This record gives sequence, structure tokens and C-alpha cells, in this order.
Amino acid sequence: MTRHTTRALLGTGALLITGVLALTACGSGFDDGGGGGTDNGDATELTSSDDALTILIGSSGDAETAAVEEAVAAWSEDSGVEASVQVANDLPQQLSQGFAAGSPPDLFYLASEALAGYAGNGSVIAYGDMLENKDDFYPSLVQNFTVDDQFYCAPKDFSTLQLIINTRLWEEAGLTEDDVPTTWDELADVAATLTTDGVTGLAFGAEYQRLGAFMAQAGGQLVSDDGAEAVANSPENVEALTYVQEQMNAGSFAYATIDLGAGWGGEAFGTEKTAMTIEGNWITGAMSNDYPDVEYLVAELPAGPAGEGTMQFTNCWGMAADSPNQQAALDLVEYLTSAEQQLAFSAAFGPMPSVQSAADQWTEDNPELAAFLAGAEYAQGVPTNDGIAAVITDFNASLEGLKTGDPQQILDTVQTNTEAVVG
Repeated sequence: MTRHTTRALLGTGALLITGVLALTACGSGFDDGGGGGTDNGDATELTSSDDALTILIGSSGDAETAAVEEAVAAWSEDSGVEASVQVANDLPQQLSQGFAAGSPPDLFYLASEALAGYAGNGSVIAYGDMLENKDDFYPSLVQNFTVDDQFYCAPKDFSTLQLIINTRLWEEAGLTEDDVPTTWDELADVAATLTTDGVTGLAFGAEYQRLGAFMAQAGGQLVSDDGAEAVANSPENVEALTYVQEQMNAGSFAYATIDLGAGWGGEAFGTEKTAMTIEGNWITGAMSNDYPDVEYLVAELPAGPAGEGTMQFTNCWGMAADSPNQQAALDLVEYLTSAEQQLAFSAAFGPMPSVQSAADQWTEDNPELAAFLAGAEYAQGVPTNDGIAAVITDFNASLEGLKTGDPQQILDTVQTNTEAVVG
């Protein structure tokens, strides 16, 4: 396929898109947390009351928070139902605690890897088939939120990871658009060229939700496509982590948080501690709000030994089984996932709409972000097995020590944990 590179000149003040799933939540323990729900995932009737709604989100930044608060406030004024948005510092933990205490939010961001656990213990209701716009969602996203043939919750948006390049630092290093890397070797070369005193060539989050892109490019994954087999310690995954480790030891790759002291890859990039980062669409909202003078290029991630690969993320609007006002919550979800509202979210903080009816308009509005959408053709999703969230949390803790660790040993531990979940 044709590779895309896209230039976003934030100095023009244009509002650009940012990714979804900004959160990539990892879950809350090997049992995937939370009691407090009732076993009514099969419920066919929704509760209704005059109770206000609480909405818990994990935000990528001020742009996303403001956009969601504005949308909920508009719906609340129109519907007459009071609703408030709460921003979690640690979404998986706070959500789990809410269920355990018997006081969960009515609606909340729910990662695909956490759904099965909450569905299994009856904490969330399967309302997907009740949505008037249920047929408008991309089928692959619907599948991400289907458990035991039940469509649980509306995908709120989605994103892929791609390579973000600081154009000023790129040009100052003598690089041109022809040097945009298309292979691992080329990525290593340009990262080394861009590495100077105070600037690392490439930095990203210390987590599977970023390094998993390298695993995909090597032909690896955590769980087989059918979800029935753990394949975490495959030679392909070892090759991917070894490649990253080699570049880290060479000084041209780094963790944005551990090595550069930034909160996430976008902050390291915006403060120019790194010349490149790996992030999703959500970075554009953060860049336009916090680092408007930094000009950058969005390119597809380089291909690895197995070809092109990236990661795709999506969250849904989870609905608590214990919510006393599910009918109003359903109405709010339909409002938030309409094509019009998702395009507004896209303009504000960057996610790609989860409904097909918005695709043409999104593409027309955002040609400079074509690389993100192109990645959907070969993106790999986070596994959805019940309990996988806790496996990923443990994996992330191990990845923090990758620079001096043993990739095979790290992955052998992940394999054992994944086998327990898949089995």
C-alpha cells in the first residue's frame, strides 16, 4: 500500500485531530476488579429515574476534558437531566474502586481489554443492541466490545499509533522528507542522527501499548488471532524487544517518562526532549493546546521484519448495571456517538470517529492525518481475554527495565501469565 506522511503546522492555529483511546487503560488486577454489580448483563429493560448522571473519563489532556464536558453540558441542558463529568487520575483503579464500593459512575470509558472481566461479574450492562445507531459502528470495533455474542457498549472512537517527527529538529539535522524511515534500519539511523545533547532521537511510553507496535512489525502478538493461544514469548516478540533494547543502549531510543522525565511521549515531544515519538491521534490536541509553536510531521511507522504493523486502540462507553438511570445514560451515549458529535470531538482533540457515517467528512477535514487512518488496515488490537488487563499491567512493569533486562526472560514471564488467562 502507499505510505503516507502528513505535515501538521500547528502554528497556523488549525484545530487538528488526536487519538482515541487516549487512555489505553491496563486494567485493575488479575480478576479485573470490582464487585458491586448485579448479574444483569442480559437485562432487556433499562432503569429510569430522575437521578443525575455521573460520567468518569480518563483524559488525554485539557482539550479532551473540555470537549467532553461541553458535550455533556449541551446534552444535559437539552434533556433536562443533570450530568457531571469526572476526570480520573487512574481510570482502571478508580473504576474498580467504584464498583467495589457499590457506587460506580453511570457511564465511563471502558477499555476493550477490561470489558470481559466487568461483563463476567455482572458490573456492566449489555446495551449495544439497544442503540439506534448500532449499525453505524465499524464491525471490527463492535467485535472489540462483544462478549459471549452480546454487544455490550458503544465504541466511543478509535486511534492507531504512528511516528510523530519534529520538523525543525529534522531539518536542522540535515534530513529531508526522503529520509522519513520506512524500515527498522532506517529508523535506527535517523534516530541516531537526531540524537544530540539534550535531545533523544526517539522516545515513547514504557509500556506494551507503545512497544507492541514493534512486536506487530516483527510478526508477533500476545495472543493468537482466535484468542485461544498465548504466543507472548515467540521469537518474533523477542526480536522486537531486542531491537528496541539495542537502540536504547545506543542512546538513540528512550522512555519518555523514565529516561526523559516527561509525563508521556507527547510531553517529551512538545518540550523537544525528543525529536520523534510514537503516539496516537490524541497527540494533536495536546500539541495545539500546549505546544502550538512546535511543527511536526505524522508518518506511518516503519515496517519491521514482518512488514507494516501498529496498534489500534478503542474505548467504549461502559454503562453500570447498578445505574438507576440507564435510559438517560443510553440517550447520552447516542448523543456522544453521533457522527456530528464525534466530528466535533475529532476537531477538538483528535480521535477518529467510530461510526462509518463520519468517515468521508473526517477524511476531507483531516488529510494531513492520513497516516493514522492508513494504519487501520494493518493495526493490531489489544487482546480482550478476561484477565488480560492484569497481564499487561505486569508486562508494563517488566518493560520499565528493558534497557538492562533480558527480553526472553521478560517475555517468558508474560507467556506464563498469558497462558493462565487464556487457559
